[in-house]
Amino acid sequence: MAEQFELTDDMRAQIGKKSPPWEYEVTTTSVRMFARGVGYTDPVYFDVESAKKAGYRSLPAPPTYLGSAVFLPGRCSDTFSGPSEGLPTVEHGLKGLLDGSTETEVFDTICAGDTLVAVQELIDLKVVASASIGKMLIATIDTTYTDKATGKPAAKQRAQVIYY
Repeated sequence: MAEQFELTDDMRAQIGKKSPPWEYEVTTTSVRMFARGVGYTDPVYFDVESAKKAGYRSLPAPPTYLGSAVFLPGRCSDTFSGPSEGLPTVEHGLKGLLDGSTETEVFDTICAGDTLVAVQELIDLKVVASASIGKMLIATIDTTYTDKATGKPAAKQRAQVIYY
C-alpha cells in the first residue's frame, strides 16, 4: 500500500510520448477464436460465406477485437507481443496492477485479411487516493490503429491502467 506517492518530473516527461508502430493481423482463425472465446454464435464470425452474404469482405472482427500483435522474438514483449523498446516508460515502483477500463471506437469495418498498424501514446498520469489501497497512479493510454493497406484510421482505444 502506497501511502506516499507523487508524480515526478521524469514521469510527467513521458506524457505525449508515442510507441513505435506495430502491426496487428486480423486472420480468419483469430476472428473465430476471439468470437468463440467470448461466446458469440453469429455465423458471420465463423463462416466466410455467411459473412459475405451479410455484406462483409470476409469474417468481420468482433467488437473490441483489433487483431493479434505480430510476435517477433527478441524485438517485442513476451507478455503483450507489442514492441519492447521505444514505449513511454513510467518508473513508478508500484507493485500492483489493475485494468481501469478500455473504450474502443471503430471508424471502419475491420475484417479478416486486414493488417492494422498500432501506435500507443501516453495521454495522462494522475495520482488518486483510495481509502483501501492508498495512493494509486492512473495512466491513460491511447492506441490508434491505421489500416496498413489504405492508410486510413481504423480504430482508437483509450485504456486506463491503475498501478498501486
